[in-house]
Amino acid sequence: MTGRRLSILAAGLLLVVSLAGAGAMFIARQPAQADQMRAGAYDPPQAAPEFSLRGSDGSELSLARYRGKVVLVSFGFTYCAAVCPTTLSTLAQARSRLGKNADSVQVIFVTVDPARDDPVRLQEYVAAFDSSFVGATGTTNALADARKAYGVTAVKEGTGPDYAMAHTSSIFLIDREGKLRAMMPFGHDPGDFVHDIELLLKA
Repeated sequence: MTGRRLSILAAGLLLVVSLAGAGAMFIARQPAQADQMRAGAYDPPQAAPEFSLRGSDGSELSLARYRGKVVLVSFGFTYCAAVCPTTLSTLAQARSRLGKNADSVQVIFVTVDPARDDPVRLQEYVAAFDSSFVGATGTTNALADARKAYGVTAVKEGTGPDYAMAHTSSIFLIDREGKLRAMMPFGHDPGDFVHDIELLLKA
């Protein structure tokens, strides 16, 4: 296992510990019934931490802006070699399978690399996967606060212009009322997202 993969795994473990410490129990499970989430669920659900960032579409970006939709939040960066493009491709495939429900879903990609990910670059990057996706950036402090609120870690690796960022790779699922309902670890296929999104849309 490479050092980068180990870093991402460690970040995921820290995420679970952080959110558990905040009072929400994270339950990772494989469902036995069709009405169970395939992602790890939060029991009880809690209000998703709000943030105020700059959207790649040029407007202020907050979760409240998308109330009434199921929101999927992913943290990453546009120079990511494998994890981020795989995640966004998976989410794009999932959204395309939702048919008429696709418009009730919003994907937000929050950068962990604001030094290189300006709004223009973010917009070009996320639009290559799905034109409805929105990137988010902001000040160093605003992004750090967002990561802390979600228990996300991001660590710079390397010192040259081609540095990487080892970061938490899970995707957060937020229901239409703005409650944080589940966390899907990296590696799940589009069908798992479709299943869980449809459950949240019915709730």
